[in-house]
Amino acid sequence: MHIANPLSFDGLGVWIAALLTLFIFSFLYKDNPFYKLAEHLFVGISAGYYVAQEWWAVIYPQCVKPVMNGSRPIMIIPGILGLLLFSRFVPKAGWLSRWSLAIIIGAYAGIKTTGFAQGDLVEQFHASLLPLWVPGHIGLSIDNILFIAGIISTLVFFFFSTEHKGAIKSTAQLGVWFLMISFGAAYGFTVMARVSLLIGRFQFLLDPWLGVARF
Repeated sequence: MHIANPLSFDGLGVWIAALLTLFIFSFLYKDNPFYKLAEHLFVGISAGYYVAQEWWAVIYPQCVKPVMNGSRPIMIIPGILGLLLFSRFVPKAGWLSRWSLAIIIGAYAGIKTTGFAQGDLVEQFHASLLPLWVPGHIGLSIDNILFIAGIISTLVFFFFSTEHKGAIKSTAQLGVWFLMISFGAAYGFTVMARVSLLIGRFQFLLDPWLGVARF
């Protein structure tokens, strides 16, 4: 067993990361000051990092710098609108932020509507146009048939203009089965991803910190 040396720069970083990991794991027992310390450090450092990232990657090169060198003086308008968002902290001037929010929501909705229609809706529609029978490929044909049946039955389940009875009810119930299978698969994928992160943390504790296992 070779424990990381806390007196070296790299070893000190390993020790800090290991202790913070254990502080997070301590929540499995109960809420405690160690967990709150790690939680607050994570939130605070993340917020500070993203503020600096947004400043140097977005605000300064796309707004401040073009205004200062005179290449795009019109960028002072979004700069002012961005500053108006902070008027929310002043109760009497909070109404000024509504102008910025209205422009942000309107522009975002307009851009995302066209982007969503072209990137998601149209592409999904094209991806759904599959042949039910592919000569020489029985497995692919079965996949296509199940895919089309799942789409149709799911859409019927969300079709509320007609009462669900008879054939429509049976088709809608089939759609429920497809929905439950898809939700279960998505949930299982999420759990697997979280377990992978947990395994990574255990590997970090056992190898770089304690040096008792090599993977």
